[in-house]
Amino acid sequence: MTQYYGHFAAVYDRLMEDMPYAEWLGFARSAWNKYGMPETIVDLGCGTGSLSIPLSRSGFHVYGIDLSSDMLTVARSKWDETPAQAVRPRAGSIRWLQQDMREWHLQEPVDTVISFCDCLNYLTEEADVEAAFRATFRGLKDGGTFLFDVHPPKQFVRYAEEQPFVLDERDVAYIWTCDFEESKHLIEHHLTIFAKDEGTRFSRFEEMHIQRAYDPEWLRAALQRAGFSKVDSYADFELEPASAQSERLFFVAVK
Repeated sequence: MTQYYGHFAAVYDRLMEDMPYAEWLGFARSAWNKYGMPETIVDLGCGTGSLSIPLSRSGFHVYGIDLSSDMLTVARSKWDETPAQAVRPRAGSIRWLQQDMREWHLQEPVDTVISFCDCLNYLTEEADVEAAFRATFRGLKDGGTFLFDVHPPKQFVRYAEEQPFVLDERDVAYIWTCDFEESKHLIEHHLTIFAKDEGTRFSRFEEMHIQRAYDPEWLRAALQRAGFSKVDSYADFELEPASAQSERLFFVAVK
């Protein structure tokens, strides 16, 4: 896992503004209504805090954990700039921590861990996925839940078939191509990004992100090996079974 985001953090929210954050939050709420409502939450791979912050606003006690210091800097800035009286109707809290998801830890266990926006796909070795599952199991209270989503292998095939992707806006643009290694379900995303500075100048920088898709049954077995007593799977933001057309798989694992 080599992605640290760097310059990408500065334009991440602009490029991701159409991502379905409300649907991730909606799925989490539906799952918690079914499996138990938490008070303490770890947002594992929190990025710029687009899920951590609204969860804290809703009254949850949140730990936003990410490997990238640049992403956490943006997250802290977003949180600090939010008027407390406008967004904190209940006594929630948030704490930002720079840690590796394969070995994250807190002093006290939490009620639930979420890891959305295909964070687990960025772990490209099976041993790393299993390490993240074990760390999460250790970090949960008995009866706690682990909610995450991943892209299935077929979604990476779709990316490879449909690329290149192009964005051309007034303040930012990119060219996004993919190299797919089907035998290992590995995909390399190559992005050339042009971001507008103050004034009329644009900066250009390159990003490469590598992801791996895993067989859903292997993920289920790995969760069970980590110690989870119950593992349920869903798809596409609904508490419904996956189909061949599903673009995102969701797992709920119970300690």
